[in-house]
This record gives sequence, structure tokens and C-alpha cells, in this order.
Amino acid sequence: MKISIAYKKENGWFVGHMQEYPEYESQGETLDELRDNLVEIFNDIQNGLVPEAEPFELMEVAI
Repeated sequence: MKISIAYKKENGWFVGHMQEYPEYESQGETLDELRDNLVEIFNDIQNGLVPEAEPFELMEVAI
């Protein structure tokens, strides 16, 4: 399984979210730490620990 992560560097930290769940943001001192944090959130969502989480639908548009 793959998830897409959008991130930016902010004040020395990598801050990001999963595109499917943009309201669940995390941060890390490294990209690996950010990825691990977001995978943990994703796993919590998949295991029903965040019942209010609703995924956004993604649309690809060629322009």
C-alpha cells in the first residue's frame, strides 16, 4: 500500500500530512521521522482508533 505525503520545511522541521487525510498533520526533524509519524497516524485511522477520520478523494487533472 502507498500513501502520498505533502510536506514542506518550516523552521528546521519537516511538516506534512497525508493527501488523503490533510487535517492530520505531523512533523519531524527528518523526512524519515515525518514519514514514521504519518504512517503511525494512518495505522491508527485504519485500525478504527480515529473514527471521525474521513478520507478526501483525490482527482488527477491533466492540464
